[in-house]
Amino acid sequence: MSTRNETSERRKLRNRSKVRVAAAGRLRLSIYRSSKYIYAQIIDDAAGKTLAQIGSKALKTGNKTESAAAVGKAVAEAAIAAGVRQVVFDRGQYRYHGRVKALADAAREAGLDF
Repeated sequence: MSTRNETSERRKLRNRSKVRVAAAGRLRLSIYRSSKYIYAQIIDDAAGKTLAQIGSKALKTGNKTESAAAVGKAVAEAAIAAGVRQVVFDRGQYRYHGRVKALADAAREAGLDF
C-alpha cells in the first residue's frame, strides 16, 4: 500500500510529464498550494531558471480564493514585464478547482496565454 506522500508525488510527476510534452518550448507556470498560502512561479526548464515568482504570503489580501486570484494577477504582470506571454500551466498534484482555478483565471485575465 502506498503512503499519501508517494501517491501525491506520483500524481505530480504524471501531470508534469504531460505538461512537458504539451509545452513545446514554452515556459511553465508552476504552482504550490499549502493549507494557508499559494505560490506561483514562471520557470524556464531549458535554462533551469525561475523568471518570476510570487506568493500570497507577501500580498495579504482577503480570503484564500481572493489571495490566489491576486497571486495569479501579480505573476502574470511579472511575466509580461519579463517578456513572457505564452506559458503552460502546471497544476502539480492539485485538482483544477477552487484556489488553483482562481489563480489560473486571474492569470489569463491579466494577459497570460495558456
